[in-house]
Amino acid sequence: MINTNLLFAMELIGTAAFSCSGALAGIRKRLDLFGVIVLGVITATGGGMFRDILIGNIPPALFRKPFYVVIALLSAVAIFFTVQSKRLLKTFIQLERYNQIYNLLDAIGLGAFTVVGVDTAVTTDNSSYFFLTIFLGVITGVGGGLLRDIMIREIPSILKENIYACASLAGALLYALTYQIIVPDIAMILSALAVIAIRLLARKYDWNLPLGTG
Repeated sequence: MINTNLLFAMELIGTAAFSCSGALAGIRKRLDLFGVIVLGVITATGGGMFRDILIGNIPPALFRKPFYVVIALLSAVAIFFTVQSKRLLKTFIQLERYNQIYNLLDAIGLGAFTVVGVDTAVTTDNSSYFFLTIFLGVITGVGGGLLRDIMIREIPSILKENIYACASLAGALLYALTYQIIVPDIAMILSALAVIAIRLLARKYDWNLPLGTG
């Protein structure tokens, strides 16, 4: 059984990190404050919403427990006003610095939410369906980013970018295969770290799957 404090920490970290990544994407696209907040909240909660709909947890948790929506909103607002400093704005808009910060936050959110998604399958008696368990982990991890990219009219990262969905898949598999073998808390932490490491290494060394040619 996962320590509830650890699960809460994972959800909190994932929410804040994904909200900040969504807010940064909004700032990069020159959205106003409302647009930045919407993008941050959607990025932070979209994956969990997809997950809850799939397993019949209706209405999704984000509507029944708005605490995480508030955390996402506050994180997006904090990023927006922090970046308003002229010095910071110039730094953030510089492509390489922006990409470094954006990818770090996105990797943290991806790792945290992937394991939360797998844990949801386990705790709702869906663990006997192995494919569903893995899918819930991946969709929780990538769902918010998918909505974020669609809203800013970009090709979703899961379809084109540096082992993104594959990193989530690897972490979901690792957690699903180890949570009954080792201490569940350790399995969760190691799996989240694996996702983050794969995502950041893929970014650093430009790892990609073969591209389609036309």
